[in-house]
Amino acid sequence: MTHLDTRIVATRGTFTVDIAFTAEAGEVVALLGPNGAGKTTALRALAGLLPLGEGRISIAGTTVDEPSTRTWTPPERRRVGVVFQDYLLFPHLSARENVAFGPRSRGASRSAAREQADRWLDRVGLASYSQHRPRQLSGGQAQRVALARALATEPDLLLLDEPLAALDARTRLETRSRLHKDLVGYAGTTLLVTHDPIDALVLADRLIVIEEGRIVQSGDAEAITARPRTDYVARLVGLNLYRGMSSGLSVAVDGFEFAVAEPVSGEAFVAFPPSAVAIFVTRPDGSPRNTWPATVSGIQRHGDNLRVQLDGPVKAAADITPAAAAALRLEAGQAVWAAVKATETRTYPT
Repeated sequence: MTHLDTRIVATRGTFTVDIAFTAEAGEVVALLGPNGAGKTTALRALAGLLPLGEGRISIAGTTVDEPSTRTWTPPERRRVGVVFQDYLLFPHLSARENVAFGPRSRGASRSAAREQADRWLDRVGLASYSQHRPRQLSGGQAQRVALARALATEPDLLLLDEPLAALDARTRLETRSRLHKDLVGYAGTTLLVTHDPIDALVLADRLIVIEEGRIVQSGDAEAITARPRTDYVARLVGLNLYRGMSSGLSVAVDGFEFAVAEPVSGEAFVAFPPSAVAIFVTRPDGSPRNTWPATVSGIQRHGDNLRVQLDGPVKAAADITPAAAAALRLEAGQAVWAAVKATETRTYPT
């Protein structure tokens, strides 16, 4: 049975989000997109903080918002738990009382709420921190208290709004791993809102990518990374992506003919990783390569390699070793030749 069934049409100012998707119980779905794509607007609509203009939100078989039937359920009556980016813990309450606040707001007695809080703090590994106030907690600990507070209400839908964004790199890595474990036992649907592809790929069963208020791609991590469909998604997964017209083993992209290994007919995408791009000072010999003149527009450190941005008839990113860059004496503005083997390309229909 579908646990979350929604079409969200919501407007903030002149910007409108119009997306529709479903999710199952126990599934973690990541809503991924650049800043301003409409992710937070969608989350606020699901939480009841922003009424729909059109559409419908159904959670665990109950319709909580449907303008056409004048159905509206206020936030406090929705079985929805939210972990905000800044966690929003009550600074004057202990971790235990912060978590107990959720059950108390749902009508539980003080003793029952505290017992439930103790169970959840133990579950997230913070039983010994129950009397600590938020200022005495690390960022990762505060995030886990916020998660325990949300789950203590036994919600049907858990909303995570950039839950790791406020953490430093090391804490983020540890907390991401812990969050993944904590979500495994959750029976409801989790919607993770993020712009970080690592968070989405590690935590989610399925990704929904939105840009400018619309869904542009959805699927599991393997499908998304194998066949990106927009420049934004291609950058996320580290691929050069082009759209053109294919005829057999050739794809025409803005006047340049890519030789490819996989035949596709009609409109098609061509993709290849930056590591597949070779750079030469003079035009390389041989026929198995796609070759074009280029100009170095920028060089940045990228892990153990250097990422070289290339302008020209084909704009591309190339990853090369520092030793190779030194041998080529690369610098911004330098004229070079770029090449990609046909066997390194991936083609698929638009």
